[in-house]
Amino acid sequence: MWETGSQKSLFRVGYVAIAGRPNVGKSTLMNSLLRQKLSIVSPKPQTTRHRILGILNGDDHQVIFLDTPGLVRPKYSLQATMVKTAWATMKEADLILAMVAATGVDADDEGVFRSLEVFEAPKFLVVNKVDLVSKAGVLPIIDHFRGTGFFREIVPISALKADGLDLLLSLIVRSLPEGEAFYPPEMVSDAPERFFASEIVREQIFLQYGEEIPYSTTVRVEAFEERPGRKDFIRAVIVVERNSQKGILIGKGGRALKRVGRAAREGIEALTGRPAYLELEVRVKKKWRKDPELVKRLGYR
Repeated sequence: MWETGSQKSLFRVGYVAIAGRPNVGKSTLMNSLLRQKLSIVSPKPQTTRHRILGILNGDDHQVIFLDTPGLVRPKYSLQATMVKTAWATMKEADLILAMVAATGVDADDEGVFRSLEVFEAPKFLVVNKVDLVSKAGVLPIIDHFRGTGFFREIVPISALKADGLDLLLSLIVRSLPEGEAFYPPEMVSDAPERFFASEIVREQIFLQYGEEIPYSTTVRVEAFEERPGRKDFIRAVIVVERNSQKGILIGKGGRALKRVGRAAREGIEALTGRPAYLELEVRVKKKWRKDPELVKRLGYR
């Protein structure tokens, strides 16, 4: 507790998991709440593959947001690991934000919410992308889920436009337990810079290539050297499943890979606030997404 004059205010702290199907805006929501980009985003579903932790500090609260991979029916080992990560994250949460997109709610969303009943943490329904539909299109969604009695709060928002986020955050803080801060106030995440460097490279692959390449690709940073007075040195390996994918990724004369490297380097520099030299290499590991051992060795837990 901290005091202002003769009044005492409660300090609230806790973990808030953001869950839902792919492409409902989970990463955009966390970035908007933090007012800082931590999670990579793209128009393609299943961009998030890891649990991303982001810390929001306020005078009377510390909210630790946990962005999770989209909940799907796994078709191969990588997807199974991603879903396992999402479930493990929700187990540690003090509050779960279950997200849907107002542009399309169906039986699969209902199935996801039913699966969340195993978790004791209170749950909010966050109806995102309300800027893309009319009010008449949002109200039936709210009325339907209010009738289930499953959610403590139902909050319509636009994560992209930052509409409704002040209300959502106040409800989140109010629902968290009292306690002392878990992390120092200057800390924004528990992940190292090299992890975010790999994510920024992968984001550019999602943004710059068609459907097949991004999903067959992963990125490992093999070297990250901070060199005072000089550019940081970063060497990243992009892993694909087939030689044909390697050729597409590199492009004629290496031009496609250079575009990825240029954009990723700019993103890394914006994150670290330091100049960087980024070296990219492409390797082939056949069917890595279906191989549990390879999935684990490539950094997925």
